[in-house]
Amino acid sequence: MLSRLDLKAAVDPPSIAASEATLSPKLFYRLPFRFVEPAVLVGDFFIILLASLVSGIGYQWLILDTVGNIETYLVIGLLVFFNFWMLTSAQGNYRTINLANLTKQLRYTTLSWGSICFFLIAIAFALKISGGFSRGSTLSFFVVGWISLIAFRAALAHILQKALKEGAFAERKVVLITERGQQNSSRITALRKCGYFPVKIIEIAPLETKAAVTKSLQNKLEEIISICRNDTIDHVFLLTSWNKPQLIDAIVRVLHVLATPVHLIPDENISQLLTRRTNEIGTTWTVELQRAPFTKVEQSFKRMVDIIGAAAALVLFSPLLLLCALLIRLDSSGPILFKQKRNGFNGHAFVIYKFRTMRVLEDGDNIPQAIRNDPRVTRLGRWLRLTSIDELPQLFNVIRGNMSLVGPRPHAVAHNNEYQQIVANYAYRHHVKPGITGWAQVNGFRGQTQTVDLMARRVDHDLWYINNWSPWLDLRILLKTLMMIYRQPMAY
Repeated sequence: MLSRLDLKAAVDPPSIAASEATLSPKLFYRLPFRFVEPAVLVGDFFIILLASLVSGIGYQWLILDTVGNIETYLVIGLLVFFNFWMLTSAQGNYRTINLANLTKQLRYTTLSWGSICFFLIAIAFALKISGGFSRGSTLSFFVVGWISLIAFRAALAHILQKALKEGAFAERKVVLITERGQQNSSRITALRKCGYFPVKIIEIAPLETKAAVTKSLQNKLEEIISICRNDTIDHVFLLTSWNKPQLIDAIVRVLHVLATPVHLIPDENISQLLTRRTNEIGTTWTVELQRAPFTKVEQSFKRMVDIIGAAAALVLFSPLLLLCALLIRLDSSGPILFKQKRNGFNGHAFVIYKFRTMRVLEDGDNIPQAIRNDPRVTRLGRWLRLTSIDELPQLFNVIRGNMSLVGPRPHAVAHNNEYQQIVANYAYRHHVKPGITGWAQVNGFRGQTQTVDLMARRVDHDLWYINNWSPWLDLRILLKTLMMIYRQPMAY
C-alpha cells in the first residue's frame, strides 16, 4: 500500500520527470517501484562494508606490509552502516522521490557520512579506544566510503530520473475511478511513470457525484469488484474532489467487500498543499503553510557561521578597508562611513554601515533611489558601488548581530514602508535577519528597482530563500556573489 509520502511523491514527481514524456519503457530493467528503497539500502550495506574492508586491509598491506584484523574492519563497517542507515532513513532520503534528486542526495549523503564518521571518531577518543585503530585506515575509510557513496548516489539518481521519464518501472495493475475529464490528469501521468498501469478507468458522470450512490454508479462499482476478483489488481485509485466526503465514503462502503487497497488521490488544491513540508503535531499531522523563523539550532548555527565568516573577512580585507577609508577622505569632503536606518529582523530598525559613495547623507521619509549616472555619486563612489566594496563595512553589522552574511537585503525605512503597502508578503522578509547578499541578488535583482513588478520578483526570491534555507544554500549564494561582483555590475 502506498504511504502518504509515497502518494505525495506520485502526485508531485521531480522536475526531471514532470515534463510530458513517452511512457513506453526503453530501459532494459523492469524493477518494481516498491523495490527501489530496499535495493538502495542493500547497496549502501555492501558499499560501506566493502569500503571498510578495502580501506583497512589495503592500507595495512600497502603501508605496513600486514593484513591486520579483518573482524575489526567488519565490525567498524557494520557500525557505520547502521548509523548511516538510521540517519538517512530519519531524513527520508531512502524514498524514491528523494533518491532521484541528485542535489539533495549529494548534500545529505555528504552531511550524514561526515557527521557519523566524526561522531564515531570522537567517541573512540573519548573512550580511549582509538589506539587500536590506524589513523591511515580510518582516513582511508572516510575518503573511500564517501567517494563510493557519492558515485553510487549519482549513478542512481541518473537511472531513476531516466526510469521515471520513460515509465520503465515494472507495471502494477490498478483500477482508476475518476470524475469525467480527469483521466489525463498530471497525477495519473505521474502514477504511470512509477509503474501503476490502469487496466480499467471508470468515469463518474456529474449526476453520479451526489452523496448517495446512484444506480448507474452502483453498476460501475460492481464492475470494479468483478475486475478485482477476476484479475490480480494491486490498487484501486479514486480521483475526485476532496470536498465531496459523502461521495467518497459511499464509494468506499461499496468497495469494502474487496481485499484490494483503495487510495484517494489528492485533487488540484490538495496536491499543492501536499508538496509542502508535513509535520507531526501531537497525535496528528499538519502541512506547513508558512515556514517559521529559523529554529534555535538553525539560528545558533547561522550566527556561528556569521561571526566566523565576518571576522575572517575583516582580517582578510583590512588593508582594503583602510585604503578605501583613506581614498574617500581624499576624494570628497564628508564622513568615511554612510549610516542609514534600515529595517531588520522582525521589523526592528537598526543603523547600517556602508562606505560613503555620495556627496549627500540622506535618511528619513523621502529618499530617492540611486540611478545610472546619478549626480550625487562621487567619482570614487561610482567605482565602489560597481564593485560592491562599499558594502564591506556591513561586516561590522554582522558582528553586532544586526545582519547576516546571507539574507534578504535591507531597504531604507522610507522604501520599506512604501513597498510594504503595495507588495504582497513583503513583510515576510523580516522573518530572518537581512544579509549583505541574498538569493535575489545572485539571480539578477540587484541595484535599483524601477518598477513595483521588479520589487515583487525580488521579494519572491527572498521568500523562496526563507522557505528553503540550508547551510549549503548560504554557501552557494556566497560563492555566486563572489563570481558575480565583476561579471554583472548592476548597482550604480
